[in-house]
This record gives sequence, structure tokens and C-alpha cells, in this order.
Amino acid sequence: MSALKKLAILGGAAFLLVGQPVSAQTIKMTAVAGHPVIFPWVKMADEFFIPELDKRLAAAGSKTKFEWIKAWGGTAVKLGSESGAVKDGLAELAFVSTIFEAPKFPLQNVSYVAPFMTDDVAVMSKVIKAMQAKIPAMNDAWTKNNMIFLGGTGLDTYHLFTKGPINKLEDLNGKKINAPGPSANWVKGTGAVAVAGTLQTYYNDIQTGVTEGALTFATGAFPAKLTEVAPHITKVNYGAMFAGALVMSKRVFDKLPEADKKIVLEVGAEYDARFAALLSNTAANLMQKMVEGGAKVRELSAEERKQWAMALPNVALPWAKDLDSKGLPGTQVLNEYIAQMKAAGVNFPRDWSKE
Repeated sequence: MSALKKLAILGGAAFLLVGQPVSAQTIKMTAVAGHPVIFPWVKMADEFFIPELDKRLAAAGSKTKFEWIKAWGGTAVKLGSESGAVKDGLAELAFVSTIFEAPKFPLQNVSYVAPFMTDDVAVMSKVIKAMQAKIPAMNDAWTKNNMIFLGGTGLDTYHLFTKGPINKLEDLNGKKINAPGPSANWVKGTGAVAVAGTLQTYYNDIQTGVTEGALTFATGAFPAKLTEVAPHITKVNYGAMFAGALVMSKRVFDKLPEADKKIVLEVGAEYDARFAALLSNTAANLMQKMVEGGAKVRELSAEERKQWAMALPNVALPWAKDLDSKGLPGTQVLNEYIAQMKAAGVNFPRDWSKE
């Protein structure tokens, strides 16, 4: 029997159990993520959210008991398929990488079409969370896919990891660079060519000459051992990005007693806050470890960073207008994003809401 069929059976069983009287319900929970547990957003779900939720439910005297099956690292559901697994009842808890599921979560990807903002993961997370609370269409993206948003995660600021040094913008001309999904827009206008990929493929792509580097972040680059093949780090500071969220099946959540729902959401909010703090500290430590391991770092000056930002085409405006034409509030989301960043005191080199 295939892994997906087994999960379907388990998911169906979980749903039946959820429908039992509240007096005593044991719910089988399959937790999935395409990324392995070495990455902090999955590690935090595995080591904090799940045990903390169990502990708080027990401490509150809840009649609900979760029985967990952990299927991290794409063992049951591949990267980019997590939301479908939850919607179809194959999983009850998931980390959904919105960057790899952009068609389902276009509004959540606003940070990727408007880079060069904040490098503060906590600020990014708070901005997106506030926007989801303010703009119904953003929250609807989760609920219509049978998901309850528990806690969002940003990624520490993106930099450029390459085989050779990048001493000026012109050095990118003709180079093939791994850039996933919407981040491919960050190399437009630079002379470089974007090549699709993920953290699982970057190392091999660079090693075999498919690409000459990748746009990524310290907490992803270090566990992927990227500096072994791309030892030159150009600290562009494209900004922290909203990249996904920990979610629970809405079918499961809706059947929980109100007191249990409150605990689930509280632990989810704490996952969000703890993740931001962990990521900021971890990113700085891992960058230092990569330098100690031989990586060579060059940081762009404020003037260079503005030059790089201004070299890019403004993809945010056509992105927003395209979503507007599809009945989604693209322009509202873009304008609100810029406004929220300004309100948070973020200084950025380019206002993407303007021509």
C-alpha cells in the first residue's frame, strides 16, 4: 500500500474520530512538510508546537488527545503539495511553503514581488499577520483550502551565494542563478538568468555547473552546505520574506471544543513568535560559522543596494494589477504592505507601489 493511501486511510479515520462526542476524542494527526526537520520551521513544529500543544491540552484537563504521525522531509507529501494534502484529508497538520504554492496563496507572496525591505524576521511576520487580519481575502486563502492559520514564518534575509566573487552588479551578467518561484524576479534586469530550484537541489545544481550560484538565506544555506560549492557570499540583503505557515486542518479544528481551539491558536501564536526570535539568532550564528568555514563575504553599501534595487523591473505593480483583474485585492495588498513597513520604521531603497 502506498504512503499516500495509508495517509488517506489515517486521515479518514481521524475525521471519523473527530466526529465522536466531545466527552472523549482521540484524534490521529498526520503532520507533514516537504522540508526535513533540519530546517528551523520544521524543527520548531516538531520540537515545540506538537509537544507544547499536547502538554497544554493535558494541563487544561482537555478530553482531546492527539496521536501524532510525523512525516517530515517529503516522506509522505512532497514540497509544494502540503496544502493539497490537508485539503484532501491526507494530513491534519502541515507546514505550507507559500513560496512554492504561489497560485493558491498569491497575496501572501507580496514580499517576494517587493524585495529590499526589512531584514527583521519578526517585523515581516507581524506585518503579514496584521494584513491577514485586515484584508479578508488573505485569510480566505487558508480557509478555502481547509486550513486554519496557526503561525507564520519568515525567512531570514536573502543573499547571493556564488562560485566566484561578485564585486559589482555587472559581474552577474550571463550567470545562471538558482532563484525559486517569485524570487526569480530579483535577477531580472541584472543580466543574470534565473533557474528554478529548491534548497534540496541547489548544491547539486552548482556542483554540476547547471548554475553558478543561488539566492537564498543563511538558515537554509548552512544545513544545505551550500558554501562548499558556492563559497562567495554577497550580502545583498534582499530582505526577510514571508514564506509559509504552520496550519491545521479546518475539519479537525472546527470539531474541537472552544477551550481547545483557544489553546491551539495560543500555541500557534507562540510558535510564530519563538520562530522569529530563533531565526534571527540562528541566522547570525550560521553566517559566522560559514565565514569560519572559509566563506568569503562582501556586503553591499547602501548606495550599491539602491543600485541593485533600481536595476530590477517593478514587477510589484503588474503583479497587483493582474490580481485585481482576477477579483483579488492586489493593489490593496501592495499598498498596505508598503504602509505597514513604513509604520514599522523600515527604511527601504525603493517604493514598489510607485512607478
